Amino acid sequence: MAHLKSMDLPEPVAGEPVPGEDAALRPVLRPVKSRWWIWLLVLGVLVVGIWYYRGERSKTQAENSGANAPAGGGGYGQNGAPGFNPIVPVVVASAQHGDVPIYFTGLGTVTAFNTVTVHSRVDGQLVSVAFKEGQFVHQGDVLAQIDPRPFQVILEQAEGALAKDQAQRKDAEANFERFKLLYAEGVIPKQQMDTQQAQVGQFDGAIKTDQAMIDSAKLQLSFTHITAPISGRIGLRLVDAGNMVHASDTGGLLVITQLQPISVVFSLPQDQLPQVVAKLRTGGQLPVMAFDRDDTAKIASGTLASIDNQIDTTTGTYKLKATFSNDNNILFPNQFVNVHLLVDTKRNLTVVPVTAIQRGPQGTYVYAVDHNNVAKIRTVTVAQSTNENAGLSSGVDPGDTVVIDGQDKLQDGTQVSPKFGTPRRATTPNAGNNPDNNPGSGAPNPPSNPNGQPARGSSR
Repeated sequence: MAHLKSMDLPEPVAGEPVPGEDAALRPVLRPVKSRWWIWLLVLGVLVVGIWYYRGERSKTQAENSGANAPAGGGGYGQNGAPGFNPIVPVVVASAQHGDVPIYFTGLGTVTAFNTVTVHSRVDGQLVSVAFKEGQFVHQGDVLAQIDPRPFQVILEQAEGALAKDQAQRKDAEANFERFKLLYAEGVIPKQQMDTQQAQVGQFDGAIKTDQAMIDSAKLQLSFTHITAPISGRIGLRLVDAGNMVHASDTGGLLVITQLQPISVVFSLPQDQLPQVVAKLRTGGQLPVMAFDRDDTAKIASGTLASIDNQIDTTTGTYKLKATFSNDNNILFPNQFVNVHLLVDTKRNLTVVPVTAIQRGPQGTYVYAVDHNNVAKIRTVTVAQSTNENAGLSSGVDPGDTVVIDGQDKLQDGTQVSPKFGTPRRATTPNAGNNPDNNPGSGAPNPPSNPNGQPARGSSR
């Protein structure tokens, strides 16, 4: 019995009935597997991930702060307040004393000064072509040849008719001289003499008609040699040799465009018309410059030739025509160009690159660098500006150094490391016509930071 009492009983298995167990209590006594350890493992992984992410982020910020900080360490304090005086590298330029031109700009189209479609003036077979496509020709050069033989025959017929009438007139005139002698002797009546005199006059008229026929035949024969009516460049050949051509053909044989000189037709807003007309009335010529499609490279220079006699009501613009010598043939018909019309010049201004101009709550200003390499804010008055330069009437003196790049990192009193360089080109098109480039234009000001300085990134 003692041995039986020490025997190990098997563990009850979930779902199996236990001997002597009450069936009513069976569901309550079943053991249930718990999975709490899985949730504990997931929570632990999340905690480790968050800790690792924050550690790496702190390390990266520390490295960036160390790379941007000058020698001696330091960093920015709370709310962006500098805990040290960083030396900021900037690009600067010197203010110059000079003049600022005022340009009106518009999109223009190059048009040939003269365009001629060459037609045949007589009917016949085109026997030869004496030009090459794209060739430059001068006025009077032979371009093509039409078969001249039919017109030579007509000329010979007219010359034969003239010779016949001249012989008949000579005979009539000799008879008239005889009739005058006979009339003087009373042999014939006066009527017969007058009739013979009228016959001589008829032959005179026939001879003139014959001479006109000869001249017409010679003219038609000359038309078989097709010559250039103007000097210019020949386009593509429209008719090949061997074809029959007619004076009534609509297509023509070729097209010649005069490229020297050449014209550019462009449009300007109607609000600028009075200033242009006022300049033309003084008798002076207004210079015009043609730039490429990007408005970066100057192509050619010319003068304003004329203004259209009406304003386009659909666009509110008026057309102008400028003339260019085009000696290098750089302008081509139907080419699109940006036209700059010089209408006036603001003189005796302080000229700075337009990228130096900033705008903030205190108005228009620039960052000027003193001899201690400290950037100071100076409020300026912009009298006139273009895509490249701005003319200031106050705030900066010639010779002062102004910041033209890197203003987004500056505040009043920032220590800088200046480097003279070339300013970036302004990205605003038609800067000379943009009201934002003039003082008092009502342009919105950029927001300011809590210390009252212009907000970073407020440069144009």
